[in-house]
Amino acid sequence: MQYDFSNRILNSKKSFIREILKVTTNPDVISFAGGLPNPATFPVEEIRAASDKVLREAGAAALQYSTTEGFLPLREAIAQNYKDKKGLDVSPDEILITSGSQQGLDLIGKVLINQGDDVLIERPGYLGAIQALSSFEPVFHSVALNENGIDVDALETALAAHRPKLLYTVPNFQNPSGITYSKQTREAAANVLKKSRTVLVEDDPYGELRFLGEDEPSFRAFLGDQAVLLGSFSKIVAPGLRLGWVCAGHEIMEKLIVAKQASDLHTNYFAQHVVYEYLAQNDLDAHIRMIREMYGAQREVMVSAIEEHFPKNVPFTRPEGGMFLWATLPEGCAATALFERAIQHNVAFVPGDPFYADDTQARTLRLNYTNSDEGAIRSGIATLGGIIKDYLAEI
Repeated sequence: MQYDFSNRILNSKKSFIREILKVTTNPDVISFAGGLPNPATFPVEEIRAASDKVLREAGAAALQYSTTEGFLPLREAIAQNYKDKKGLDVSPDEILITSGSQQGLDLIGKVLINQGDDVLIERPGYLGAIQALSSFEPVFHSVALNENGIDVDALETALAAHRPKLLYTVPNFQNPSGITYSKQTREAAANVLKKSRTVLVEDDPYGELRFLGEDEPSFRAFLGDQAVLLGSFSKIVAPGLRLGWVCAGHEIMEKLIVAKQASDLHTNYFAQHVVYEYLAQNDLDAHIRMIREMYGAQREVMVSAIEEHFPKNVPFTRPEGGMFLWATLPEGCAATALFERAIQHNVAFVPGDPFYADDTQARTLRLNYTNSDEGAIRSGIATLGGIIKDYLAEI
């Protein structure tokens, strides 16, 4: 039967990474492709204890329907964390618990974007955001990144040339590049945005995972309610819980709540209770320090291996935190062609193509260092370095 599908779904693409991950299910493959936290960091016993306590003490109440906004004590804890860590005066009423920050992106799209609206996105940009926002059929305009974050001159030009509803950013350890915006770039970009009606979306799933340098301020410190923040427990507790949040001013929050009510009524209420209980009974900061130490060591191994095995004409970023680094092949290369060679040798990465809203045959690639042990990183990078050298010798 020929079904009449909506234009929205016909214009939506499958997740590029999810398709690549199918290829990497072979246990012999060393995969730098996924954005997966290391399962050794998951607090299994602590989550079990929190679950038992919730069922014992809250019982049926934790298994019932609840409010769309989310479990108030959890929202209060998130708001308090913004005050303690970022110096932001955030009310629990400005927090909406979501099914991962990916749902937050979907809700923002529903609230702000009409078909044909202009949307600004980093170049390269997070492919999950490109996929989520594409459902609302906007016109994407890419704004280049440099080593200090977004190119402020290019941002000002894009704002003058278009009337974008929003600018999507990942300012801390950006996915895919690993770049972090400097304070000067944040302030300069905010000053440009203040002259517009464009909402800045600050997606910050990796901000707590800093192992070098100093923390930078949130865009909300410069833009107030013009900045909408996304956060997640996926990288600091466990991704399978699917708990994230949106932090937004009251005017936008009111619309987000309506959109979420139409979507799923509310996020998993039992999981919200469990995460709150976990936070109440454990030292999250100590847990995050453990994650930072592990990821920092893995990052050092990958950087060292790349310096040893990659050709010198393949530059790469050196992130101060997060989960990824970004390499650039010479002119005339295609990362997809390199991927096809690499997978034949049981090494996987993500070619740069899906991280661009306006480009194909990219010569960039993303490497994840958090979900492989140090031996696999050394072996995989050595193999990949040899494949790159052979590829460059042939073109």
